[in-house]
Amino acid sequence: MRGAVLVALVAAVGNMLQGWDNATIAGSLMYIKKEFNLQTQPTMEGLIAAISLIGATLITTFSGPVSDMLGRRPMLIVSALMYFLSGIVMFWSPNVYVLLIGRILDGFGTGLAVTLVPVYISETAPPEIRGLLNTFPQFMGSGGMFVSYCMVFGISLMDSPKWRIMLGILSIPSIAYILLTIFYLPESPRWLVSKGKMREAKEVLQRLRGREDVSGEMALLVEGLDVGREGAIEEYIIGPATDGETTEKGQVKLYGHEEGMSWVAKPVTGQSNLGIVSRQGSMANQNVPFMDPLVTLFGSVHENIPAMGSMRSMLIPNSGSMFSMIGNQGRNENWDEENARDDEDSAGGNADSDDNLQSPLLSPQESSVEKDAARPVNSSMLSMRRNSSLFNPGDEASTGIGGGWQLAYKYSERTGKDGRKEGGIQRMYLKQEVPVGPQRGSFLSVAAAVEPEEAEFVQASAVVSQTAVRSKQVLGQIPDVPSKVEPSQKVDKGPSFGDLFEPGVKRALIVGVTIQLLQQMSGINGVLYYTPQILEQAGVAVLLSNMGLRSDSASLFLSLLTALSMLPCILVAMRLMDVAGRRSIMLYTIPVLVVSLLALVLSDVVNVGSVLHAIISAASVMTYISFFVMGFGAIPNIICAEIFPTSVRGLCITICALTFWFGDIAITYLLPVMLNSLGLAGVFTIFAFACIVSWIFVFLKVPETKGMPLEVISEFFAVGATAIPKND
Repeated sequence: MRGAVLVALVAAVGNMLQGWDNATIAGSLMYIKKEFNLQTQPTMEGLIAAISLIGATLITTFSGPVSDMLGRRPMLIVSALMYFLSGIVMFWSPNVYVLLIGRILDGFGTGLAVTLVPVYISETAPPEIRGLLNTFPQFMGSGGMFVSYCMVFGISLMDSPKWRIMLGILSIPSIAYILLTIFYLPESPRWLVSKGKMREAKEVLQRLRGREDVSGEMALLVEGLDVGREGAIEEYIIGPATDGETTEKGQVKLYGHEEGMSWVAKPVTGQSNLGIVSRQGSMANQNVPFMDPLVTLFGSVHENIPAMGSMRSMLIPNSGSMFSMIGNQGRNENWDEENARDDEDSAGGNADSDDNLQSPLLSPQESSVEKDAARPVNSSMLSMRRNSSLFNPGDEASTGIGGGWQLAYKYSERTGKDGRKEGGIQRMYLKQEVPVGPQRGSFLSVAAAVEPEEAEFVQASAVVSQTAVRSKQVLGQIPDVPSKVEPSQKVDKGPSFGDLFEPGVKRALIVGVTIQLLQQMSGINGVLYYTPQILEQAGVAVLLSNMGLRSDSASLFLSLLTALSMLPCILVAMRLMDVAGRRSIMLYTIPVLVVSLLALVLSDVVNVGSVLHAIISAASVMTYISFFVMGFGAIPNIICAEIFPTSVRGLCITICALTFWFGDIAITYLLPVMLNSLGLAGVFTIFAFACIVSWIFVFLKVPETKGMPLEVISEFFAVGATAIPKND
């Protein structure tokens, strides 16, 4: 995990530079106005501050699709170069127009960093700590603001402060970012897989995970290229099968890539939270009007509902393997770059490639059991006879895909409309429910050679859909497949705007765009705009003046304190992001934002005395900022980086990021006008109402994504949009 942490930290330097620039332009603008005589040109003054937002919006329009074509890493390198060039240009700028060019270059760097760093971190981080790592950009951004304010404050103490030095220093940390992105950051393994560069993707994953066996995750990345459109949630009880055993009616046989390793599975219904949700649309939230069943579907994975009693094992994190012995048998993982996604007809051309491809994709019934075993259980979950252990909590999962999930495959066939039989391999994302325990005389018909007391069975829920990979050799493992049975074919297409209208992608876009818009409407721009005035009213400015600070230095010091107050709050969010979860943090922090805003309104409307007014205002502002950065500040970007399929992630992130930037520009532009026309109380009342709407939307529409692999999240959106009944 250490590799993933360091990579995320380096990538987040781009956000540190964004925070650095935000602080330097705020601190230097008063000196720029004096040198260029802009006191009577408020439009030019506003343009200097806002043109970087325009540049960020312009570059964001292209960043997602271009990163899908060229890769995430090259775009981060471009971001670092833009930061460096902007610092040089701003340091040199002989007039205001050259300064504007430097500011727009800075906006290009900011737009790329804000849009792509969360995507890059999400695509490289393990599911168990993805939330923590994706909080790095928020922490680094606030840290950059704090360091920059310290620098600007120090320069402001000089007899003649130099604004060019304030802005130009940005190029120094930018050099370090350029070197780190070029020589240290690897390319996203998910992007590499999407381009067929399997060997390179495997090497990157091994570096990020710190282990050799990454076959399960490699399989997952390939499957993530195609989100199932006809998925379903199924429940199984899985037990061992002996060599030569035939499945009985009602059973499903799960095949492994190594001889002698297979299991039989009995479909069941009504035995798991996930299964019940998939049929009934809701469990605990059945009586909640307008609750999106997708929210309950995700929640069934995370929440322990006592009445069901089947989610206990999910609450204990673990990276244990269903098949620990697979990793010890020297699996061949040398995927071929050109043939990773060969379909059945072309599979025979490169035997080595096909063998290597199927190795990570089909493992001995990692299926239902594999996912379930990824979490440590208090007892030995299923100690299968001899070495065919389905779960072994102590080992890394060779086919585990993170967060306690496992990837497996089964063969299925059906009769098409033309009467022909169609068959194919189906992928299964599995999560363990409650273990059934030793079954004497079980319906799973364990082979006669196995004593009943030696066999144990596992209950698992599975999200099942058609696999993205076809291989003739995979089908060759399955006995008695009629020669006329053909695997269903899927056309491998690149991303297009038409993909945005797929039910799962469309549902995810609604969540991503709305949460970005609501974040901008929650009032953070207004609070930050008003903070210096609030703190001045609280008497902080007078205290600083008595210490001998000029008014400009005192103002910068107040901003420095504000940036400093954010850091411990973000550290708390880091700790909670993968424990409490994204949704829960927002549900708990947004009400605090509402209370803080209403307190500001009341202190402005009700005459409570100057001292009490200053105390209430200062406390409300600091509380608002602290809880905003813990929740609504960082989480929308995290969620948007998680919920879209690999094939359209760049395109969807562009749409969400444009919503963010347009909202930012609109609120920044309208805020002074609203303050003049409605007053502070009116504006903050609107912000409080927007926060209430945000809480309702999060509660009803935003699912919990903590600890889930990105591909499983996308599959859940697809299944939830098509296969789950809605609540009445």
